[in-house]
Amino acid sequence: MWFRNLQIFRLTPEWAYSTESLSEALQKGLFHGCGASDRVARGWVPPRGEEGELVFSMERQQLIALGVEQKLLPSSVVRQYAQAKLIEIEAAQGYKPGRKQVREVVELMEAELLPRAFAKRGLTYVWIDPVNRWLLVDASSSARADEVMEHLKLSLGELPVTLIKTQLAPSTAMTQWLAAGEAPGSFSIDRDCELRAAAEERAAVRYVRHNLDSDEVRAHVAGGKSATRLALTWNDRISFVLTEQLQIKRLAFLDLLKEDAERQTENADDLFAADFTLMCGELAQLLAQLLDVLGGEGE
Repeated sequence: MWFRNLQIFRLTPEWAYSTESLSEALQKGLFHGCGASDRVARGWVPPRGEEGELVFSMERQQLIALGVEQKLLPSSVVRQYAQAKLIEIEAAQGYKPGRKQVREVVELMEAELLPRAFAKRGLTYVWIDPVNRWLLVDASSSARADEVMEHLKLSLGELPVTLIKTQLAPSTAMTQWLAAGEAPGSFSIDRDCELRAAAEERAAVRYVRHNLDSDEVRAHVAGGKSATRLALTWNDRISFVLTEQLQIKRLAFLDLLKEDAERQTENADDLFAADFTLMCGELAQLLAQLLDVLGGEGE
């Protein structure tokens, strides 16, 4: 139970959901698989597979999960079947089908093929921290996070959540750290980054597994390029990539942390709880210190 990405939101003062009230609200958006004519289905599922447990709670931390099922029906397959059907129609009526007829055939083929399409399922976890007022979505893209937030709003009837803004923009801070050759506080610079120019063509330079404390990198910064992504390590315990949108990607927890959790447990349920508790404690500290080095929250 270790997150790989963090899309970061702040709970507003209006958020007042206990585990029980949140679980009751999520009942309105339960997961049901795709019907014969559905391309996608979304809904809340038990985060650790326990029947009826829509909210897993441990030490005032909450975990929920959005299940997504999507039919895999490539447009190329639809076109292939539609083309065969259109050839039959042309032979029967003696002239090529018009645009409207082509569109109708494509839609008909899609409707016929959809019930036979393979379905792919996935989970997106959401960690809710009422103590420190965080809501974190384990998603690598804003689009996936938006999907979760939209379904959460449908279930709650409201969405007392806002995006985090900092006094110092992440891009500005990361650029300053690269220019100085070091990051502040408990953070250290790793070996990956992306620099982009502000000019219209947005020229970019990417470094992967590269020493970033170099004259070459500083020359790019001096030339006007700004950091849009930067790999960092916090407290020698967690590595991650920070983006200019204040997203955290490629989270990696040191093996020592996971071993600590394993030593505390004897079965799978206990391991899940231990992993979740340890992860929450570590990430809460990381986020607090990250906000601090970014100058605190802005308006």
